[in-house]
Amino acid sequence: MPFHLVDHPIAQDALVALRDTSTRASHFRRLAHRVGLIVATEATRDLATRATTVQTPLEQTTGQTVAADVVIVAVLRAGLSLIDPVLDLLPGARIGHIGLKRDEQTAKPARYSVHLPEGLADSTVLLVDPMLATGGSAVMAIDVLKEAGAQDIRLLCIVAAPEGVQALERAHPDVAVFSSALDRELNGRKFIVPGLGDFGDRLYGTA
Repeated sequence: MPFHLVDHPIAQDALVALRDTSTRASHFRRLAHRVGLIVATEATRDLATRATTVQTPLEQTTGQTVAADVVIVAVLRAGLSLIDPVLDLLPGARIGHIGLKRDEQTAKPARYSVHLPEGLADSTVLLVDPMLATGGSAVMAIDVLKEAGAQDIRLLCIVAAPEGVQALERAHPDVAVFSSALDRELNGRKFIVPGLGDFGDRLYGTA
């Protein structure tokens, strides 16, 4: 499983503010969008294209357009924050959702909702979830996607922990991970450190 650290300076600049406990929810959402856009750009670098011809104001010319069918699948609820950045790049992408809730005592996920487009076998699936902590939610979400026929799956996140990356590599070595940070470790409560806290709470102001 290739792990791609997206160390673009603009993403790293925004990540510092995302980590800052004084950053308000409204600004946090804008920063998440900015980082998500950069991570998504890197994750889609090798999408299939096809040649096309267009008429410019001066002459006819050729170019390349995206040929891949792209499906964005958000892990609820924090993953919703990364749908719009991908749509900025690929407005024709289809969208699915997987609802997973983490038990705060065991840190294990439980599935409560799945809504996916059809035809995933022929699609590039961008699974979006800002935090890769234990890897439990990511592994479960990828299990769901593969059961639905998905073959080309890429996980986009903002912060990852080594434990989560290793868990995903063991369970799904064929899935590439794109993240703007690989943090130090998980603490005793299975939170990423240094991390940035509970992403969903900070995103929606529910902390």
